[in-house]
Amino acid sequence: MPSRRKFLQQSSVLLAGGAILSPLKNKNLASLQRKIAASDQLNIAAIGINGMGWANLTAALKIPGTRLVALCDIDKNVIDKRRKELEKMNVDAAKVRTTGDYRTLLDNKDIDIVILGTPDHWHALQMIDACEAGKHVYVEKPMGNSIGECRAMIAAQKKYNRVVQVGQWQRSQQHFRDAVDFVHSGQLGMIRTVKVWCYQGWMRPQPVVPNSPAPEGVDYKTWLGPAPTRAFNASRFHFHFRWFWDYAGGLMTDWGVHLLDYALLGMEADMPKSIAALGGKFAYPELYEETPDTLTTLYEFDGFNMVWDAAMGIDNGSYGKDHGIAFIGNNGTLVLNRGGWEVIEERQSKQKISKPFAPSTDNGVLNHWQNFIEAIRTDKREILHCNVEAAAHVATVAQMGNIAYRSGKKLNWDQKAGKFEEDSINKEYFTKTYQNGYKLPRI
Repeated sequence: MPSRRKFLQQSSVLLAGGAILSPLKNKNLASLQRKIAASDQLNIAAIGINGMGWANLTAALKIPGTRLVALCDIDKNVIDKRRKELEKMNVDAAKVRTTGDYRTLLDNKDIDIVILGTPDHWHALQMIDACEAGKHVYVEKPMGNSIGECRAMIAAQKKYNRVVQVGQWQRSQQHFRDAVDFVHSGQLGMIRTVKVWCYQGWMRPQPVVPNSPAPEGVDYKTWLGPAPTRAFNASRFHFHFRWFWDYAGGLMTDWGVHLLDYALLGMEADMPKSIAALGGKFAYPELYEETPDTLTTLYEFDGFNMVWDAAMGIDNGSYGKDHGIAFIGNNGTLVLNRGGWEVIEERQSKQKISKPFAPSTDNGVLNHWQNFIEAIRTDKREILHCNVEAAAHVATVAQMGNIAYRSGKKLNWDQKAGKFEEDSINKEYFTKTYQNGYKLPRI
């Protein structure tokens, strides 16, 4: 199967990873085309267009009845680059408004949908502001950068009654859904352990470099937003924001929300009872990162354990795959990843089971956008493949793993109270403290 590195190499529009956007050959999209009237056109704006924000936009514009009206990015160099690419896509860039201030974009009454492809520390504020402005929102994963942000984002969606899809596009790939159906069929027998792993050999933090002035055309103050004020450093910027606690949560929240999501879906699990984590900067101790490049996290649930195993700088993960989910049952093990799924029969089991192999055949990003647009057009939020509650669930579980690592403690979760049993942990990690005059709205 194609690795994430190959995705990056094969598609110039996917600078932050994801799936290649194929031409429309989907019968459902063809059917949608026939139903769309001119008055049904949906106007789209994108905020943060350096990576997955741009990938999402190019997917959205493949769906009939959508039109790009505005782009927003704090880096004018990125905007200029995207304008040139729009012309190659037969989009009249002269008619697309551009800005570095997302709030002026939200004031535009003509905009129906806002794409949020900004760094994680901006997701909550921009999603809440967009909902308040009456926009439907497609927000990249992880939905929130803290447990408290996730709670606020759920409240905002309910208050402003907007359609919000979170970019966990694996939920829109058929082979992932089929694999979960097989797990739920019971053929694997009792499942006592679920292994989730993410080995990313191509991911490498940047070298330690001196602070410097921000590049010309970059509004660095706005990029920082609610994060602590620090001097500009090139190795903390653009794609590499992922490796710093001010802005994100490393592999756990970058890939973890995708993979842990299906582990939780397969096991129909709520929140873990306890969480413990060990790891560190073992692969690249000389490079610039704060988040661990090697991390093992153990989640305790009623009746089974879930293990998160992540490593940068290595591709040779479990079952010979660089990422995946393994549901290990008494009768067999189902191994699932973006390339497909298969069942490995347990040799000692007397209960023989079918051993299907199902490769991936569809486009998750495009399917996810089709689902989002359909929910908007039909005004049926219940059909969303990844609504705010689902995204908050897995984002919270991922945050739990990071909090266990950062605190160095085995943590216990109070399901009834919806918080950790340790008050000191809740105080320090539940919600990030906003800086520079920004505040997380109380909704």
